[in-house]
Amino acid sequence: MSPNHFPKDLDLALVIILVLLTIAFVLLPPLNETPLRILLGLPLVLFLPGYSLIAALFPRKGDLDAIERIALSFGLSIAITPLLGLALNYTPFGIRLSPILTVLSVFTISLALGAYVRRSMILEEDRFGVDLATCFKSIKESFKAGDTKIDKILSGFLIISIVLAISMTVYAIITPKEGEKFTEFYILGPGGKAAGYPTNLSVGEEGTVIIGVVNHEYADTSYLLEVWLNGEVIDEWSIELRDNETWESPFTFRARRAGENQKLEFLLYKNHFNKSVYGKEGEEKPYRELHLWVDVKG
Repeated sequence: MSPNHFPKDLDLALVIILVLLTIAFVLLPPLNETPLRILLGLPLVLFLPGYSLIAALFPRKGDLDAIERIALSFGLSIAITPLLGLALNYTPFGIRLSPILTVLSVFTISLALGAYVRRSMILEEDRFGVDLATCFKSIKESFKAGDTKIDKILSGFLIISIVLAISMTVYAIITPKEGEKFTEFYILGPGGKAAGYPTNLSVGEEGTVIIGVVNHEYADTSYLLEVWLNGEVIDEWSIELRDNETWESPFTFRARRAGENQKLEFLLYKNHFNKSVYGKEGEEKPYRELHLWVDVKG
């Protein structure tokens, strides 16, 4: 790659680097515990997907001016991200952090590479490239006397709107309002859905469910989880969760005696460390509880 060619595609290289850095700072500890996670995540959601799409659709520098590219990048990103999330909702992956991050990253990097291919097919002098001096000149020319007064007003309004939108988004993320405090507690069938529960078994047969706990208490929280079958504890876990952290684990139990309507209970206790207060005869009531009725054939 010649020295003169690389700067023309520097914007695409920066897009890919930012996406890769975002993946690292969102998924890898201890990087995902730093404020850079938010600072890198915002561009991936609000700007980079749209910018890559615009770069692929309009590879020539005369196709759009700087203001139009920036405005369309924000607008398309805000439209693309919910659509990708909606599509994920109809897949087995669901709307979760890792699938959304993966889809946004693949989408953005693929379009950035496609934009590079399209630019390479155009004469170098006609290719769009990020040149700060040129960008400022383009923005300045938008306000020259040759433009109508309405054009100037619209351009100024567009710039102010973009700045305000970014500022409000950053403020909302950095200083979120504290809502209702609660803990999400659920059990799913072995397929990870609210179906297919092992409610009909034979003696000696094993049943499996998936237990989940999600901390929405706005603070680090300790839990004790007990599983009871026919009035006896058959398993327990001590769980420590940060705010918005999820714990999920498969649990397998065995039907030991025949009988209908055997009660499989899941009891969750919060912020207690003295186990002597727990249990059926203990002083502490469960914070959350769930149960299944299991029929066991002889």
